[in-house]
Amino acid sequence: MNNLRRMIHYLGIYKFDAVLGILIVAIETSIELFIPVLMARIIDEGIAHADIPLILHQGALMLACAVTSLALGFFYARFASSASVGLGANLRQAEYEKIQRYAFGNLDHYQTSSLVTRMTTDITVIQNAMANGFRPCVRGPMMLIMSLVYAFSLNRDLAMVFVCILPVLAVALGVITWRVSPLYQRLQTSMDHVNRVVQENLTAVRAVKAYVREPQQCDVFGSVNSELAQGATKTFGTAQFNLPVFQAAIYTAATLVLWVGGQMICANTLTVGELTGFMSYVLQVMNSLMMISNVFLLLTRALTSVERVGEILDEEPLIASPATARALTAVPDGSVSFRDVTFKYRAEAEEDVLEGISFDIASGSTVGILGSTGAGKSSLVQLIARLYDATAGEVLVGGHDVREYDLAVLRDAVGVVLQKNVLFTGTVRDNLRWGNAKATDEELLEACRLACVDEFLDRIGGLDGDPGQGGAGVSGGQKQRLCIARALLKRPRILIFDDSTSAVDMATEAKIRANLASIPGVTCIIIAQRITSVMDADEIIVLDDGHLHARGTHAELLETDAIYQEIYASQVGHADKATPDDSLRGGEAHA
Repeated sequence: MNNLRRMIHYLGIYKFDAVLGILIVAIETSIELFIPVLMARIIDEGIAHADIPLILHQGALMLACAVTSLALGFFYARFASSASVGLGANLRQAEYEKIQRYAFGNLDHYQTSSLVTRMTTDITVIQNAMANGFRPCVRGPMMLIMSLVYAFSLNRDLAMVFVCILPVLAVALGVITWRVSPLYQRLQTSMDHVNRVVQENLTAVRAVKAYVREPQQCDVFGSVNSELAQGATKTFGTAQFNLPVFQAAIYTAATLVLWVGGQMICANTLTVGELTGFMSYVLQVMNSLMMISNVFLLLTRALTSVERVGEILDEEPLIASPATARALTAVPDGSVSFRDVTFKYRAEAEEDVLEGISFDIASGSTVGILGSTGAGKSSLVQLIARLYDATAGEVLVGGHDVREYDLAVLRDAVGVVLQKNVLFTGTVRDNLRWGNAKATDEELLEACRLACVDEFLDRIGGLDGDPGQGGAGVSGGQKQRLCIARALLKRPRILIFDDSTSAVDMATEAKIRANLASIPGVTCIIIAQRITSVMDADEIIVLDDGHLHARGTHAELLETDAIYQEIYASQVGHADKATPDDSLRGGEAHA
């Protein structure tokens, strides 16, 4: 019932079309079921008594019924198509909007390929079920009930044939539906696997070709494609069992009616016209049962897709803005504080990614974060923009807990250049305006200057240049600089660089740092692998295995912290010989 209510809800403005479609099918079915009554009268009264006017009159009524049914069929097609396409569009839009509201934690529950399948294949299955099952879903039960009523009104004894056959058909349909229902779920999962392989292969096509892995990738796709083909064969093969079962029932019912009816005609308890009309109802009843069986199978598959789509629509975002009345609508400054913060990505995870983190960052300062791979650097900064929520403790921005801010306000004040840089389809101007949709060309060019994009902007066609799908037309360093320019256009209070200059040469990186330092009042947090990227920072935080290991200036850490000394020695090569003042001068030279 929940799934039915969901479908009715998402019909939206197309509910009127659906209701009209139901009424039209009901009228059409009633008219068609009246035709055998007219035919029986033609045979028993018109032909038997050579009553030509009666034959012509009844024939004209039959023709009128047929033409009316045809016209109603055209109207039904229009309303059913409108309702099914509208339902599909509304579900697709609702699902996409819900995914946009998901937090990172919600998205971690699903593979990207599964989300794509749920928004495409599953919606198409629901839409097709609505388009193809709408008419038989209404027509089948109506035809069954009314045909049985007419059949019993013609001859009650002969109609007992149905009483014997219907229970057998009901059991057969129940067994087939019970058997095929879980197969549809596996079929959609197989479709997820196919989409996953295609997505991974196309996303990493350069790596595939660089490693000459085309044959192996073809084998991988062949495996999931065979899984899908075998699953589809088994599923649809099982579903098609209903066809021979119902055909056998139709032929058995027809044979029994003719045999019993023939004996009744010989006994003068039944007329030829009544038998002819009754045979029409036999076919009507069996056809209605065939429709109902097909609808059951169609709905069984559609319900699987409805449940998969419903999982997306029913899941509540793990992170949401507080109630409007209590949400802060402005970030006072760029200060950041961590108060005994602990974090893990999943509640069931055995170990914390971050544990007991506490520190303060003054507004307008520059802070570097160093640590080995897996130390928790990226996880730490993602808590600032509330991309994830801390498991315990508090993260404060501008002196307030991040959970007190309206999400849009908080994230608008925090510019994040993530480790994985993403450019979208469109021109350079289109991509930069993600930072500020109303930015003028002068503002765009100024951001490009600060991020050193101006060094190559003309070579890619200026602001109207196309960096290619996903930034395929630019280098890794150029893509990073474009993403930095995009973040600068937000004019954030806090600017976070998550190893976002790793592909930029050291001279250009130093130039970008100098340009950023000229922007007043912006708190800059830099995650880097190169020690030269953070050695000029006001403070450097060293993370080790999810714990805050040390903090201080470059000179202080170089004197007191073994991990920092080791990083410096491995990258700069003279930590043992350098004094704090010398190391600072060396850092400037390397910068």
